[in-house]
Amino acid sequence: MDNKDAEKLFFIPFNTGGHWLLLAINPIREIVYYLDSLGNDWTTYPDMKVLIDTVLQAFRAQRDIQTSRRGANSITWIKVACPQQRNQIDCGYFMLRFMRDTLALGRLKIPTDYFDEFKCAFYTKDQVDEIKEEWCQFMIKLNVCS
Repeated sequence: MDNKDAEKLFFIPFNTGGHWLLLAINPIREIVYYLDSLGNDWTTYPDMKVLIDTVLQAFRAQRDIQTSRRGANSITWIKVACPQQRNQIDCGYFMLRFMRDTLALGRLKIPTDYFDEFKCAFYTKDQVDEIKEEWCQFMIKLNVCS
């Protein structure tokens, strides 16, 4: 966070204890984009919301931003209607795919109905296999598997 006044998206892969989802956070605008391939609402994970809200409030305090009492709760959570998984095991790959799709477009905002370029109800087996292959190649490059 060298330039703390520049708008950026920070990606937080979050594991709820058995499920991966993605949070994309714009700390300057205090927006949290919530992408969950099971379609759960963030209220399903209240500890996650408290943690992220606390982090954003600490970021605000570090930047010496004064807010009114009402503004103290001005963090906006946006549930994104992203592709949904059809099983209980591919959530990590979906989370990676959401991150990759967002990075590929280089945008600072994620539409509530996901990106037109990648919009679909479900990823196909080939789309999931593609991200699995990319992950494997990435891990091999890092020499993690030896």
